[in-house]
Amino acid sequence: MSDFDGNGAAWVMSPSQYLEKRPATYALPEQPLSQYVEMHDGCRLAVDTYLPQSDDPSSGRFPTILILTPYYRRFALRDGYSPATEPSPNIALYRDFFVPRGYAVVVVDVRGTGASFGTRDSFRSPTEREDFHTIADWIVDQDFSDGTIGSTGISYLGAAACFLASTGHPAVKAIAPLFAVWNTYADHFYPGGVLLNQLATTYDDIMVGLDHDRPDVLQAFSYFNNPDYAGPQPVDEDPDGALKRAAVKEHLGNFHMPDFITEFRFTDDRLPYDPDFGSHSFSPYHYADTISEDVAILSVSGWMDGAGFANGSIARFLSLPNPDQHVLLGPWDHGARSNVSPWRKEAGSQFPMMGAVLRFFDQYLMGLDTQLKEEAPIHYFSLHAEEWRAAQQWPPLSETRRLYADNDNTLSADPGEGGVDRFRADFTWGTGFGTRHERLSAQPVTDYYTDWAQKESSLLSWTSPPLESASEIAGHPVVNLSITSSEADAVLHVYLSELEADGSLRYVTEGVLRALHRKVVPAPADQNWSWPYRDYSRKNSAPLVPGEPVELRFALLPTAWRFERGSRIRVSVAAADADHYVQLPYGRPPEIEILRGADDATWLELPWREIG
Repeated sequence: MSDFDGNGAAWVMSPSQYLEKRPATYALPEQPLSQYVEMHDGCRLAVDTYLPQSDDPSSGRFPTILILTPYYRRFALRDGYSPATEPSPNIALYRDFFVPRGYAVVVVDVRGTGASFGTRDSFRSPTEREDFHTIADWIVDQDFSDGTIGSTGISYLGAAACFLASTGHPAVKAIAPLFAVWNTYADHFYPGGVLLNQLATTYDDIMVGLDHDRPDVLQAFSYFNNPDYAGPQPVDEDPDGALKRAAVKEHLGNFHMPDFITEFRFTDDRLPYDPDFGSHSFSPYHYADTISEDVAILSVSGWMDGAGFANGSIARFLSLPNPDQHVLLGPWDHGARSNVSPWRKEAGSQFPMMGAVLRFFDQYLMGLDTQLKEEAPIHYFSLHAEEWRAAQQWPPLSETRRLYADNDNTLSADPGEGGVDRFRADFTWGTGFGTRHERLSAQPVTDYYTDWAQKESSLLSWTSPPLESASEIAGHPVVNLSITSSEADAVLHVYLSELEADGSLRYVTEGVLRALHRKVVPAPADQNWSWPYRDYSRKNSAPLVPGEPVELRFALLPTAWRFERGSRIRVSVAAADADHYVQLPYGRPPEIEILRGADDATWLELPWREIG
């Protein structure tokens, strides 16, 4: 099966049907207009502008799609480059889709990147956020602007769209953050309060390669290693590249992610030289109350979008009061570069993503009647069912089913007799390198968890009896682990699988929690989770007392999945993933006891619907 939007009856009008009615009527320019725009502090940012081309002189004002990127607005090309080489690999999709349909597209190298001047003092710096307001001012002053701005992009670019909206600029009417965080700490670098052990280094390698104009470093990354690329493209006023070279020299002062992100082991940690700067400073949620309620929002993510990006899309939807919100959750990895379903016919996504984004902007920037407001606010793809669903709220299913860890490694409908399962943390065990994590590190993975049966076989597991009817889950599974540990800290990884009648074991989803972050606290308005919330602060953390029982209640990453009749549900537990997470506690693999046999002992709760 594919992820095409015709699978199921979820839409009043599907994105592909809308796209058929919306032909391109303009031409692309041969080259963009390229110039420097000065910021409030004198820093100059490189800006490319693509305008729709037409013989009609009356069609000179357009809504603008603003793309804010640290990954080059455009590459310069070496002499003798291949005609097939695309100089704007991260931007071409938006340029080629929106400009012919009547949108101006403005692309900016954010401060300290590409051909722009300045240095980056942070990941998504507050100073960078101030720049976005200045850029919006510049756009509405241009002759091509009709006074409205939208913004979109994948990952960093999507979070930048949220930052743009949070400046309160009145021209910003719609944003479409694609595969983008809401809480940078929990959604991106510290899922479950545990630092990802490779991500910061890989990110830093990419940014050194780009910001320092180091093609030798970029050779390791298939996204950027085209031999035709020759660093960032200078603006038009810089024909010999002297200004670009001066800008790149300033970039040598940019922050380095491994040093920077480890300043924030806890969310209430602050930079020692800036007591107001914490992980909130580079998280969109912190600016939620400055996003105007009249801004329309389309949040897009996938069921294997890293270790928390889907949570970002859902939390954004639940936290903002904006009435014009839409959510799209598909069978995708980060950026929808692959359809991750084990039942797919081909790896590439067949979903018309840009059709969905175009329809959104047509509704809220152009004011066209797209029927989008007749749709349910949430659309999601059910894996194994291989169909799209529509929902009015999150979670989409209101009923739950609880399964308890029981004797003989079984999952039961009742708590069963008391007992204990024991294991020692294996700090060498890992999930491998075909997982949900690799795309965040710019690795070209297309096949996911193909060796899961082998990986999972060494873990402590509990398995249900065969299901008497097919059933579907949609939402966040929640686990409650009653444990003791021989050490004062531990990390618990929990995996949900489907054991099919023929013996095939399918990875479904996972969750992780550092034990000292076990305290559940009320969710604040700007992080209105529908699953157990903790703030990952030092204030609310507490070491374990070795041998003393505690409860760890936390959510697995959200998914929608159909379990077939005759399949079994399996829950597995580990205390490390050496391939992706730091080792905790350092050099002290704990002995873990899992306590069973009471209502408040060890259980899994699934958002549940039997479908016969």
